[in-house]
Amino acid sequence: MANTFKVKSNGAMPSSGSAETLYTVPNSPSTTTIIIGLLLCNIHTTAVTVDVELESDTSDTETNSNVSLAKTVSIPSGSTLELLTGGKVVLQATDVLKVNCSVQQKIDATLSILEIT
Repeated sequence: MANTFKVKSNGAMPSSGSAETLYTVPNSPSTTTIIIGLLLCNIHTTAVTVDVELESDTSDTETNSNVSLAKTVSIPSGSTLELLTGGKVVLQATDVLKVNCSVQQKIDATLSILEIT
């Protein structure tokens, strides 16, 4: 097994009025990903709210479904919210992490992960 630390970033998201994909776990080779941390920075002149969603279609012995990891969390202007730090989240192949914001293109997102292949 190979362990690879990575950073995934996206500036000024979401580009549309709906949740935008920040990261999709690779399916080939089969990959498990551990989220180490997620930073969301408000680049707008006023406060915004953000949602972070996990879309999981993993079919194993348990039922996996889409869930919110953060819902309507307010971030003041010029501030950064640190999410998912300390409590790790494990993602399986094809799982998707999405970010949405109350105002288009006003969140910079930085995701730190460990991919295990």
